[in-house]
Amino acid sequence: MERTLINELKCGSKVKITGWLHKVRSLSKVSFLVLRDRSGMVQCVVDNNQLDIQGIKLESVLAIWGNVVEGKNKISNIELQAEKVEVITLVKDELPITINKSPMESNLETQLNNRVLSLRNEDNNFIFKIQAAISQGFSEFLIKEGFTQIYTPKLVSEGAEGGTALFKVNYFEKQAYLAQSPQTYKQMMVAAGYERVFEIGHVYRAEEHNTSRHINEYVSMDLEMGFIEDEQQLIELETELLKFILCKIENEYKGKFEELGIIIPQIREAIPQITLQEAIEILKAKYCRSDLVGDLDPLGEKQIYQYAKEELDSEFIFITNYPRSKRPMYTMPKGELGTRSFDLLFRGVEITTGGQRINEYSELVENMKYKGLNPEDFGFYLESFKYGMPPHGGLAIGLERITAQLLQLNNIREATLFPRDRTRLTP
Repeated sequence: MERTLINELKCGSKVKITGWLHKVRSLSKVSFLVLRDRSGMVQCVVDNNQLDIQGIKLESVLAIWGNVVEGKNKISNIELQAEKVEVITLVKDELPITINKSPMESNLETQLNNRVLSLRNEDNNFIFKIQAAISQGFSEFLIKEGFTQIYTPKLVSEGAEGGTALFKVNYFEKQAYLAQSPQTYKQMMVAAGYERVFEIGHVYRAEEHNTSRHINEYVSMDLEMGFIEDEQQLIELETELLKFILCKIENEYKGKFEELGIIIPQIREAIPQITLQEAIEILKAKYCRSDLVGDLDPLGEKQIYQYAKEELDSEFIFITNYPRSKRPMYTMPKGELGTRSFDLLFRGVEITTGGQRINEYSELVENMKYKGLNPEDFGFYLESFKYGMPPHGGLAIGLERITAQLLQLNNIREATLFPRDRTRLTP
């Protein structure tokens, strides 16, 4: 008999199900087993006089044959009357953490140290289903908009951002680095004639901060598009992209969000925008902040979110026109000191950085020098600007960050399968 997934069970059918033993409750005549597979859970009723389940530990892998009948239990309105129970793999040791409680009782460090087990927890497992849906929605929308998915090198000779936060790698007789961004390659692919490209891939930042919102390896959802008018076209694109992703998640997972008491945000029309200088003025007036110049700190981002929520009825807000001194060398200037750039805050955390790029060779060389960089170190990148680079721009969304903010998690590591941070390199 072929296996049937738990979410495909129908009353009156005779089936075989397989999965992990989630819970057991034994009475004198019957035992109740809860079996869990990737699709859900079901209660199985076992006649103790017919079947012996003694000694089977939680999380053992079982196969159960039986008849699906109507039932009244906390899990669903059906149950399985078991006729046969087979142990496929028996758990050998005591579980180091308890998996079948919501929320989990173990602290985050213990969960990460026992990651394979902690991911079996229903709530933790759900995080990465949502993360997959976000990534899939990103791809689906952009493909529909004429974008081509690309795969760029993660071993590079120079940093894309022109900074120092790079992991060094011995590359035969040379020194290489782990890519901190696919930025230069995205732009080169626009120049190569693809016009619209996107990538979902890991990036690496050798920054020593150890906070609840930073990790050193994360998944970046990047896009770059040619023949734009200005950065507003990118802002409009991201707005529609986020609407698409949130609609997809609501259609597929609305019930689970309601069960967890989490509201899926709604984007009615446009996402509100304010300039960075306007944000700083708001923080001065509303929160007596006089310490911010040229950027927002984490507290400032949270306070601007409160302003957006209370005054603009939005959980998202774009901050635009960052100063030239705070943006990378490829960012298109706006006036003497500003740039055609933006960040997107979602529930008080920056999830996106983007903007229009410089497309003129001489202007890019000049801006590199302005930023204290040597143009000769970016020869292959600059070469693509000599032969007709269209006006273009792009953005990047941190996958773990948007996941954590959507699910209202306290720490980005909860939205990372196997986090890499200042102190963690295993598992």
